[in-house]
Amino acid sequence: MRTSAAGSDAHAGFTLIELLVVVAIIAIGSAGVTFAVRDPAATQLDREAVRLASLLEAGRAQSRATGQPLRWRAVNGGFRFEGPLVTGLPDHWLAKGVQVRGNPVLVLGPEPLIGAQSVRLSSSAAPDREVRIATDGLRPFTVQPQQATL
Repeated sequence: MRTSAAGSDAHAGFTLIELLVVVAIIAIGSAGVTFAVRDPAATQLDREAVRLASLLEAGRAQSRATGQPLRWRAVNGGFRFEGPLVTGLPDHWLAKGVQVRGNPVLVLGPEPLIGAQSVRLSSSAAPDREVRIATDGLRPFTVQPQQATL
């Protein structure tokens, strides 16, 4: 006596092709996740760089709005915005171990066009990596990752 319904296949299991397709999909997904996960120290440095680029643009806008020059300078453990009417701009890094390479002083205005300027950041947590925040004087400050030179 037959136990299967009429018209149904009695074949159980998967073919080799089906198994290979599933394994390939899992391998591609695992590789994508592996490449998407980044080093936390590098991510912190990138966040600090994006934050600093935003702060430099805010300082630039503040300088243009007040008509007074504004300077950005790195200090021990942080940075400082200097000018007669500086308000509301922070003066410290959010991540520990962030350092400025060199001793740059950025002049942020009040003219609409400023000279080309840049600053390089590194982190003690990721010593082989640094980021550069730069402007050509016309465009906003942008973040450009690069390898550190030791």
